Amino acid sequence: MSGQEERPRGAIAWMASNSIAANLSMLILLVGGLIFSTRVTQETFPEFNLDSITVRVPYPGASPEEVEQGILLAIEDRTAGILDVKKVSSQALEGVGTVTLELVTGSDRGRVLQDVKNEVDRIITFPAEAEEPVVSIANAERTVLSVIVHGDLSPASLRLLAERVRDRLIEHPEITLAELGASREHEIAVEVPQERLRAYDLSLPGVANRIRQAALELPGGEVNTDAGEVLLRTQERRELASQFADLPLVTTTSGTVLRLRDIAEVHDGFSEADVEATFNGLPALEIFVRRVGDETPIAISSATREVIAEINRELPTGIGLEPWNDQSVSYSERLDLLGRNALLGLGLVLLLLGLFLQPRVAFWVTVGILISVVGSFLVFPATNASINMVSLFAFIVTLGIVVDDAIIVGENIFERQQAGEPPLQAAINGAKEMATPVVFAVLTNIAAFMPLFFVPGASGNIFRQIPAVVVSVFAISLVESL
Repeated sequence: MSGQEERPRGAIAWMASNSIAANLSMLILLVGGLIFSTRVTQETFPEFNLDSITVRVPYPGASPEEVEQGILLAIEDRTAGILDVKKVSSQALEGVGTVTLELVTGSDRGRVLQDVKNEVDRIITFPAEAEEPVVSIANAERTVLSVIVHGDLSPASLRLLAERVRDRLIEHPEITLAELGASREHEIAVEVPQERLRAYDLSLPGVANRIRQAALELPGGEVNTDAGEVLLRTQERRELASQFADLPLVTTTSGTVLRLRDIAEVHDGFSEADVEATFNGLPALEIFVRRVGDETPIAISSATREVIAEINRELPTGIGLEPWNDQSVSYSERLDLLGRNALLGLGLVLLLLGLFLQPRVAFWVTVGILISVVGSFLVFPATNASINMVSLFAFIVTLGIVVDDAIIVGENIFERQQAGEPPLQAAINGAKEMATPVVFAVLTNIAAFMPLFFVPGASGNIFRQIPAVVVSVFAISLVESL
């Protein structure tokens, strides 16, 4: 109708004319973002699986040359031709060999893992003394901090104390996984003089075989009786030197039972390995406390320090526990830096815009920045992003950029109001006028970070957190500003 004023059309005009829809959208972004932020994984560094598979084969007592010839060459020969295996590398150490298979980016790790297991299982030339191969997908470390157990103790006493500390850590409700670091493995040494073997007409392989047979715990099947089903099981597992010392070997012609302690020296000890750790000049062992599931670095660190304080009160002078390499400290500092930057930035925007424009405009520009950051958590599940050192850095970067579009639109609307346009009309015309430059400015910023999505390998898994955060914040800030 010619006599009526034509109503503005378009999404911007519709949103400006419907305050309920605008306020509801704002609440969804704020409340939804806050809820999702509590469910996002918190970790020191991004958690991811590496594009590689490791095959580890223990070979006790073997030199690196024997490990290479008996273990590594056979595995390399069988696995080099597997589909999606790009590179095979090996490492031979005393008593163990490790083969690492680097995979083609984007390959199905589960399928390749099964193919590698099948090929390794077909190898029949491993030495008899070699243990079962362990095939696994290489994972990035999830260690939050370490606990150093130190004191003037014997190796056996120090390890026993470290195991008790590890158990106390795991008992805490905030800690799920704690593992001993590199240390010499416990072993039981049996030393048999040659003259005693001759005296009783025994051989060293025969004694070793008897020890092996007597240290088993195996199921023996079941027997059906009138009273019911009876399960059979051999319970001959021995873990201490004293238990092996009492092991019967043979019965002499006089009827005397010859036991292992009669011909050999049996004692508890540790394997020979070039592993030694000291802390402040005292023998030490390290316990790694790792993050699992939804646990947070700060909660794990706090719980670990609580357990350390409790145990230190129980230990005598000269023996103690110390936290070490606590990565949650850097995580907390990055969180504090983000919080300080956010408060300072929002405060400056509110103050300066309030002085030069209007307090009302300054308030809504400030709220818009908050909505953009908090609302980005709604998109986090789709990007597999988490709250970590890298993503927090990305948030810090976006804080200095995301404010621009809201200021541009707000200032243009204010200028139109100053020129005499009604508030609603000024809001619609001002937003429409700035829509094209603001859209292209935001898209340019997004395009600048997009290549980080396509960085390959382990570095790509880390750098991918940056565009995941930046694109989410920019996209929501664009919608919010218009």
